[in-house]
Amino acid sequence: MISSITSKVLGNHTRKCRTNSENRFSMTQPTTESFRWTTRDLKLLPDNGDRYEIIDGELFVSRAPHWDHQETCGRVFAVLDAWSLSTGSGRVAIAPGVIFSEANNVIPDVVWASHERLAALLDNAGHLTAAPELVVEVLSPGAENQRRDRDLKLRLYSARGVREYWLIDRQGQQIEVYRRESASLRLVATIFAQDELTSPLLPGFVCPVAQLFS
Repeated sequence: MISSITSKVLGNHTRKCRTNSENRFSMTQPTTESFRWTTRDLKLLPDNGDRYEIIDGELFVSRAPHWDHQETCGRVFAVLDAWSLSTGSGRVAIAPGVIFSEANNVIPDVVWASHERLAALLDNAGHLTAAPELVVEVLSPGAENQRRDRDLKLRLYSARGVREYWLIDRQGQQIEVYRRESASLRLVATIFAQDELTSPLLPGFVCPVAQLFS
């Protein structure tokens, strides 16, 4: 599959591929080349169920996540959706497309946006074109996944105005909470299974952390 992607999109450009235990990989170019992936390039990639993301011009290709990963995403959605319906404050979605720019096109695991914010974010294709208030990513094993979620996506979400970022470690059963302080996302708490997840962004929202992993 890698060779077919490169032949369709890159022509004579050669690319490196990195893999890990969950069959996730990213395609990057040697530092001597100037090629950068864009949203337009995604139209040439195979529609085979893989998830394609571009961060600062670098392509990341993710295959179907582990069952437990998806289950955790579903539970995060469920508790946020229940709170949103009870308060009428906003809406939540699993794996929406967020097109920040031609070189930054990502698919967060879960996002929440207020009704007011959402009305200004959605394009005609139903994709987000700017930052929702809350973004949630569930970590997958592997150094490349760690770099993507802890470094690249954190910096991207920070630069684009996300107000809160939850980074969920299902193996460690803990959540790192980043909030916007002094114009950037900063780690404000690491909470564990015995703790409760709350947020000033979501008044009255309370979720036992253990509920997301049990």
